[in-house]
Amino acid sequence: MELFVQSSLDALKSILDADCLLTDNDSLQQYGKDWTNNYSISPLAIAFPKTTDQVAEIVRWANKNQVALVPSGGRTGLSGGAVASNHELVVAFDKMNQIENFEQSTQQVTCQAGVITEQLQQFAMDNDLYYPVDFASSGSSQIGGNIATNAGGIKVIRYGLTRDWVMGLTVVTGKGDILNLNSGLIKNATGFDLRHLFIGSEGILGFITEATIKLTRQPTSLTVLLLAIPELEKVKTLLNLFQKDIELTAFEFFSDKAMEKVMKHHNLPRPVESEAPFYCLLEFDATSEEIIERALSCFESGLEDEAILNGVMSQSQQQADELWKYREYISETISSRKPYKNDIAVTPDKVSDFLHKVDSIVSEHYPAFEVIWFGHIGDGNLHLNILAPEDMEYKDFISACEKVNPLIFSELQKMGGSISAEHGVGLLKKPYLSYSRSEQEIAYMQGIKLAFDPNNIMNPGKVF
Repeated sequence: MELFVQSSLDALKSILDADCLLTDNDSLQQYGKDWTNNYSISPLAIAFPKTTDQVAEIVRWANKNQVALVPSGGRTGLSGGAVASNHELVVAFDKMNQIENFEQSTQQVTCQAGVITEQLQQFAMDNDLYYPVDFASSGSSQIGGNIATNAGGIKVIRYGLTRDWVMGLTVVTGKGDILNLNSGLIKNATGFDLRHLFIGSEGILGFITEATIKLTRQPTSLTVLLLAIPELEKVKTLLNLFQKDIELTAFEFFSDKAMEKVMKHHNLPRPVESEAPFYCLLEFDATSEEIIERALSCFESGLEDEAILNGVMSQSQQQADELWKYREYISETISSRKPYKNDIAVTPDKVSDFLHKVDSIVSEHYPAFEVIWFGHIGDGNLHLNILAPEDMEYKDFISACEKVNPLIFSELQKMGGSISAEHGVGLLKKPYLSYSRSEQEIAYMQGIKLAFDPNNIMNPGKVF
C-alpha cells in the first residue's frame, strides 16, 4: 500500500512545479483544516497548483488513482468544508493569486481563485472603484472560497452576496473538464447558467480556478451610527425607521456581553454613555447634508419612541473605523474560548421572535455556558456563539451543544430559516441539512453532484 501511495505521489509531482507538493506534518496540519476545531486532520499531501491546467491534471490523476480531493482557500470557514480527515489530497490555491485582467469600460476584473479578498478590495480602490463584499476575514479569505460558500458579510443589506458580483467562472469539474462559464457577459440567454451551480457548492462539484468579478463606484462618505437599545424588539422598529429615509450599507447588532469582551480585550473605551443589553451599528453613505439630517431625524425619533437609549455618530472615516471595531473584533476576541458557533438566518422581520425562542432554549439547556450574540440583523443573519467553560473537556462541551441543535433548528424550520447563512454546510451542518432542505431538494442536489463528479472525489462527505 505504501509503495502504491508513493508511486502515485511521484506521478503527481510531475504535474506540479518544484516544491509544490508537501507531505511534512506541519504542512498537513496547517492546510488540512479550516477554523473549526471539531475534527481530526489527516490529509495525504498538499498540492499547490499555479494554473487551471494543473488543477485539471490533478483531478484526472485523482480519478485514475481513486484519491479524494479537498479544496483549501484561506481556511477561514466555520463548517468544516475544507477539512481533510481521510487521507485526501488537499488542493491549496495559495499560489493561484494573480489578478489577471481588468476592463475599465465594464468595471470587471478577472482573478485567480487564490486572490485574497483584501487584495481585490485594494485593487478596486487603486482604480477608483469598490468591491463591497466584506467581512472580518477579508485579510485572509480567498475569492475562490468566498464564491464556493457564497459569502455574505457586513454589507449584504446594500450590496448583496458574493453571487451578485460574479460575472464569470472558470471551473474544473470532478471529471477533470475545464468549463468557462458566462465569460463576463451581462446578458446571456443560452440555457442553464452553470456558474450559479458552482457558487455556494462548497467544492463538491468541482474547483473554481478563476473568476470574473464586477466592481462598482466607491462610496464617498461612509458614516457610522452606534446605538444603545433597551430591548431586542426595538431592532425591527429601528430597521424600519432608518430604511424608510436612508439607504443603509450595513445594519449590525451585538449583545452587551460581546461589547464588554471587546472593550476588555482591546482596551477600548465605552463608545456610548448608556449601558444597554443590545447595541446596533448602522452604516450609510452620507453623500449630502440632507442625508445626514435625515439620519439625525431618525435618531431623534428613536429617542422619542424610546427605541434608542443613546448613540454616537462618526464625524470622520477614522471615527467610523473606530466604531466598527466594537463589532468586527468580536470573533477574534472570543476565539480563544473555542466557541461553538451557529451561523443561522431567518427573514429580518422574524429575528426578534427567533432570538427570544433560542435564548430560552439556550438558558434552559446551557445554564452554565456563556452565550454571545451578534449578527447582520439587516439581512436576518444571526451568529450564536456558545463559549466553552474553561474547566470542561472540549469533547464534552461539543457533545452538549450538539444535543441542543435539533431544538434550535426545529424552531428555525418552523420559521422557514436556514441552518447556515454564510459558512456553508460542510461537515458541521451536514446532519441538520433536512431542517432547511426537503428530501426532494437533497435528492436533486445529489443528482447534480453525480453529473459533475461521477466518482465522488470532489470534497466527498461534505454537505450530504
